[in-house]
Amino acid sequence: MAGRTARADQAGATREAILDAAERLFAEQGVYAVSNRQVSEAAGQGNNAAVGYHFGTKADLVRAVAARHFDRIEEIRVRLLAETGDSDDIRDRVDCLVRPITEHLASLGSPTWYARFCAQVMTDPALYDIMVEESLTSPSLRQAVEALNRRLPELPAEVRAERGLMARTLILHTCAERERALAEGTTTPRATWSDAATGLTDALLGLWLAPVSAVRRR
Repeated sequence: MAGRTARADQAGATREAILDAAERLFAEQGVYAVSNRQVSEAAGQGNNAAVGYHFGTKADLVRAVAARHFDRIEEIRVRLLAETGDSDDIRDRVDCLVRPITEHLASLGSPTWYARFCAQVMTDPALYDIMVEESLTSPSLRQAVEALNRRLPELPAEVRAERGLMARTLILHTCAERERALAEGTTTPRATWSDAATGLTDALLGLWLAPVSAVRRR
């Protein structure tokens, strides 16, 4: 029994080392610029097949890196939804989309790689669906989006979809750029992740409440 427990502990530690290395390398270099061999070496594994043994394909590894952050983000969003209750303030609704991510990033210390990892994955057509599928499994995210939509002015369906994509892109890349600046020790526009969330929410309020112009046909 003790031997099996020790082996399980060692396997768990190996998996965590691989996930740490993959997240950092993918964030800094891009997913397909990094080989499984490079991930294994960065994780201190003498066996170059360690990534395949523990995770399978590159897509499986990406999914595993993403999944280990989702539970914590979900917990934060559930808490924020409970705190805002039935508030009709659109800022509260937008905060439930923004602050789970920034609060999670703040909790990780510095440097972090998660935001840049997400940005790399979301710009890769072959991996984009992984992140979208994972987000669609989040009950709290669906609840937050539905609560926001109920309180927004009436928008044409195509405009609502367009602004949703803009909002996701703005959150993702703003967090990635701040994370990069913190890792490189350069100046950031906002002093803390909480301040960064306030700036993001301000911008997203402007986005969601912006007027809708008539389409000009040529």
